[in-house]
Amino acid sequence: MHLRTRLKHLALSGAALAVVTASLPGAAVADSGGRGHHPSDRGLSAVIRYTEYGVPHIVAKDYANLGFGTGWAQAADEVCTLADGFLTVNGERSRYFGPDAGTDGSLSSATTNLSSDLYFRGVKDAGSVEKLLATPAPAGPSGDLKELMRGWAAGYNAWLRKNRISDPACAGADWVRPVTALDVARRGHAVSVLGGQGRAVDGITGARPPAALPPAAPPSAAAPGGVPDPAAAAAAARELFAAENATMGSNAVAFSGTTTANGRGLLLGNPHYPWQGGRRFWQSQQTIPGELNVSGASLLGTTVVNIGFNAKVAWSHTVATGVPLNLHQLTLTPGDPTSYLVDGKPERMAPRTVTVPVKDGAPVTRTQWWTRYGPVVGGLGAQLPLPWTATTAYALNDPNAVNLRGSDTALGFAKARSTRDVAETLRRTQGLPWVNTIAADSAGHSFFSQSQVLPRITDELAERCSTPLGRATYPSSGVAVLDGSRSDCALGSDPDAVQPGVFGPARMPVLRDTPYVGNSNDSAWLTNADRPLTGYERIFGTIATPRSLRTRGGVEDMAAMAERGGLTVADLQRRQFANRAPAGDMAAADAARACASALPGDPEVCRVIGDWDRTVNTDSRGALLFDRFWRKFTATVKPAEQWKVPFSAAAPVRTPHTLNTATPGFAKALTDAAAELRAAGIPLDAPLGDHQFVVRNGERIPVSGGTESLGVWNKTEPVWNAAGGGYVEVAHGTSHVQAVGWDGGRCPVARTLLSYSQSSNPASPHHSDQTRLYAGERWVTSRFCEQDILRSPALRVVVVRG
Repeated sequence: MHLRTRLKHLALSGAALAVVTASLPGAAVADSGGRGHHPSDRGLSAVIRYTEYGVPHIVAKDYANLGFGTGWAQAADEVCTLADGFLTVNGERSRYFGPDAGTDGSLSSATTNLSSDLYFRGVKDAGSVEKLLATPAPAGPSGDLKELMRGWAAGYNAWLRKNRISDPACAGADWVRPVTALDVARRGHAVSVLGGQGRAVDGITGARPPAALPPAAPPSAAAPGGVPDPAAAAAAARELFAAENATMGSNAVAFSGTTTANGRGLLLGNPHYPWQGGRRFWQSQQTIPGELNVSGASLLGTTVVNIGFNAKVAWSHTVATGVPLNLHQLTLTPGDPTSYLVDGKPERMAPRTVTVPVKDGAPVTRTQWWTRYGPVVGGLGAQLPLPWTATTAYALNDPNAVNLRGSDTALGFAKARSTRDVAETLRRTQGLPWVNTIAADSAGHSFFSQSQVLPRITDELAERCSTPLGRATYPSSGVAVLDGSRSDCALGSDPDAVQPGVFGPARMPVLRDTPYVGNSNDSAWLTNADRPLTGYERIFGTIATPRSLRTRGGVEDMAAMAERGGLTVADLQRRQFANRAPAGDMAAADAARACASALPGDPEVCRVIGDWDRTVNTDSRGALLFDRFWRKFTATVKPAEQWKVPFSAAAPVRTPHTLNTATPGFAKALTDAAAELRAAGIPLDAPLGDHQFVVRNGERIPVSGGTESLGVWNKTEPVWNAAGGGYVEVAHGTSHVQAVGWDGGRCPVARTLLSYSQSSNPASPHHSDQTRLYAGERWVTSRFCEQDILRSPALRVVVVRG
């Protein structure tokens, strides 16, 4: 008890954080290239109290010391993943892993190490992040954030100096090196541009003037002569930005006090992120006595809690439908493909020549071409080529390339006392690049905002300035292609925006204090089905268009919960693991009825689908068969032909409906699904958990949940390997879940779960402990208040010093 009493005094007194004694040196951000130098950690220290499942509660006297403890604790759990990411943002993957290997995709869409390095070396050589760090707040990052980054780098480096790496992914590797605060900022910048330049890395690094291009057949989305075909490009852009094809998604719902048992708010956050690599979440509590006290999850390498709660407010994010980029179609100067016309006057492109060191080979040098609008791109992924011809090129505008404010938004949320403070933080920082915000507070308020940093593409501007290509892509996907030859097609500025060329806060879709607000990666339109949001520009998302099955099922369940009332945190927990498959509710009965005619010689298929309980629990029999059928059916049958009753904007949650079993694709999908399972030796009525699992240290752990196409809230996008037994790993899906409310006391009532556990190191005791909880649909009771932390039977205290 003596130790616990001393720790309580240490954490609560503020003035007596005895392990943190020295005054801080002045803030500095310097680039060492990762060699030989690192931010000074002189005098930096923190207290880390570990509770169950390896969750660290980090206490420090100021932001630099808090960053120090956070960097140390993240390194202890994820040093190899972190080191890999720092190699990425310094453009050194080819040096160590070769140019042709691929990245983990966490920090960009680059398909090879060489493409990744060429892009990130270009950012580094241009000093892009240094310029942002030098920009005064609010357009640039705050002093508190800079101190966090400085401390984080020092803490990471201190852990490296004082510990031996046990993770086989990088033990003994010479590419695990000290980092600088600038490296931490570069990583944050990479996260900011994920939806813009990060989506187009191959297109940026591969763009060549026509004289430098080898002869090749026109790409699939281009018409003869290299001009993109508008119809094909529109389809490709729609596919590229479709939520169902993304590796990140999320659900979140906030209930107002009018629906809850005690009149206080409730929040359930269920982000869907990759289970491996550098886009994993990591749990912690960060405390500066008297200044900051927040608990939740951080994306690896970030210094703040991105999704979380404090004593008064809880918030989560969902990936938004706003398109954080646009294209400008350039009219090139006759005879000079590296010069373009604006109002009839030529402007030279700026070459950015980048050299990348390569393992076992000569360095590779390439030139990227930049314009007043941004870099020239040869395409947006393989689906949407944008040929650079003698007359035309395309430049990409990404306003988040000058946005390093996202972590200041998170800091503001961490200190918020109400949803009004959350809204004020969004107005002041304007830092979120590609997510919505859903929040609730202890006073009973609910809040939704699609506050994104988006190009200021109004529908009027798109109508006036779109090229023929843009007239096809903008309505279908929100990707604007503007005429870059006209200065009157510039994006302009809103008076309340912190940077030019983006929408100001007054233009954002917002909904406050309705019984529920929720989002499942569709547009803001049905945030609350009884209060549809309208009036926003197309670039934010669509209005009065079909919703995903996950949105439809979510709205049905959220509305029913709100109408029932008397809600508690336990209701949120039950909602998370209800594992209802909306596709099953809508289509299984129709499929079972039509099955006898479609498969007259195979009554077992009909029986199994008919008997399925319409859930994706681990003990559900028939779920696997229906899942494999539904994937094949939706992949081969056009959406307009899947249902007999089409979508109606007057009934957007209930339509479309009634499975179209007359389409030839129905019988084929059933036949192929049954044959696939039998060929793999899997019984058609096998329990889902027998064939949907992950393996950790030799232990097979069954997992529940279902795919995007089934519409399951508890989303699981698994990896199919018939020879290995079915779904043998999870690629992405449910990650850090939090169910949060308040009961009038000083401590929030919070339950959390990190589906893939805290550490990717197989030698860690926290490599799979929460994964087993997830398999059993059990939760972690959050220890937020001091008395709860100090009562933890797993309490372990580490005092970390520079």
